[in-house]
Amino acid sequence: MSNLKNEYKSFLDDIEKNIKNPEDLRYIKERFAKFMDAVIEKIDAILDSKNEQLEHLLKMQNSLETRMDKMQSILDNIEKDIYSDEGFDFEIICPYCNAQFVVDIDENKTEVECPECKNMIELDWTGDTDDDENSCLGHCSRCSGCDDEQEDNEDDM
Repeated sequence: MSNLKNEYKSFLDDIEKNIKNPEDLRYIKERFAKFMDAVIEKIDAILDSKNEQLEHLLKMQNSLETRMDKMQSILDNIEKDIYSDEGFDFEIICPYCNAQFVVDIDENKTEVECPECKNMIELDWTGDTDDDENSCLGHCSRCSGCDDEQEDNEDDM
């Protein structure tokens, strides 16, 4: 800005030295002052517009940062759910009393006690029931026994 002031002063000094007629000098100074007022007004309008755009961009940036923080929090929670070091819970329905309860998955654990009826429930982490012919005891809440299942499979053939 000081450079502009120095240039303006230099311009006025130059025209005062080179224009000898006082009326011409006054006219040029007035005309130049009007011109400068118009230029400054236009520069102010441009600066105001740019400031409004900048404020809008800052608000948008703040909004986006807030949304990104929320998304990051959600992603962190999803990551915790997927890669939890604490282990996973496994829901069990007791085949004896139909009580539902949750235990931590521990593949070394082969049985768990039902908190309601105190019966021991055998845990098979492989999910393979074909290995043991007597694996189904026939009193599951979801079926009427393995004998009925085998008969249904034979009828399908």
